[in-house]
Amino acid sequence: MSDQLIFAIEVILNGLMAGVLYALVALGFVLIYKASGIFNYAQGVMALFAAMTLVGIMNGQVPFAHLINAIFGGHITHFGWNIPALLAIILTMGVMVLLAWAVQQFVMRHLVGQEPIILFMATIGLAYFLEGVADLMWGSEIKTLDVGLPQGLNVWIDDTTYGIFGYGFFIDNLDIVATVIAALLVAALVAFSQYTKQGRAMRAVADDHQAALSVGISLNFIWVLVWSVAGFVALVAGIMWGTKSGVQFSLSLIALKALPVLMLGGFTSIPGAIVGGLIIGVGEKLFEFAIGPMVGGATENWFAYVLALIFLVFRPQGLFGEKIIERV
Repeated sequence: MSDQLIFAIEVILNGLMAGVLYALVALGFVLIYKASGIFNYAQGVMALFAAMTLVGIMNGQVPFAHLINAIFGGHITHFGWNIPALLAIILTMGVMVLLAWAVQQFVMRHLVGQEPIILFMATIGLAYFLEGVADLMWGSEIKTLDVGLPQGLNVWIDDTTYGIFGYGFFIDNLDIVATVIAALLVAALVAFSQYTKQGRAMRAVADDHQAALSVGISLNFIWVLVWSVAGFVALVAGIMWGTKSGVQFSLSLIALKALPVLMLGGFTSIPGAIVGGLIIGVGEKLFEFAIGPMVGGATENWFAYVLALIFLVFRPQGLFGEKIIERV
């Protein structure tokens, strides 16, 4: 087997793992869009906010310490203790549920019945608001996130590790763990949507708000539930990406990478988010491997958007999205 073929297989494996992470971010968009028809521009910032909150809780950092010190002239920064990662994750999830309730109570509840563009603009405002709150709460410096996930390159070679056909591969341990966790989370979300009472209620709300109301389903509860689940997805995505590249404000830009995934898979399909993520992940890696050297490289920055543009021209609803026909 040639070195080029071995490297191509390694590229595909890394692309699949990156694709699962893209799909994980896209799932947050799909969940909210299915239940409320809102494209949540703030999903990436929710991942940033969750990751920063997790780091702050783990380190025992005082929320709004800079603001408190500026007002009262103190020098308080930390409580003086560190919290174990698992407990910190649970506490952070509690914060995300509280955030979901606040978003529904103070923002979305007042916009019921508004045009989709109004709801979209509201999520843009929410994104910048959350980014500012995260800065005030935890500071703007780059933070290291370590919840105990294995990191570093794993060299798969011959008898020493797992190699395939006796050849070696370089795979990031974090990518392997992230892929497994993301796959389990996707399976859990599908099972929740299909086989639980709350999941069926979410699907009913997604199909028809008025019909769901007529059978006694509480829209407020369902929307808080959906935003909470999206917050949990954002927390998992924030942990994976924050562990990989550090917790910094550029983390919120992962939402932009989810857009091509949604365009390929469809805005209303959980399986579509998964397939779209895998296509984007593998496609951008293979394109960089095969075509990148001919055009000066850096094709991963734009390949996904070009592919999404092609899909918009020939199949606007995506691979698994619903084709919507409106009477005018």
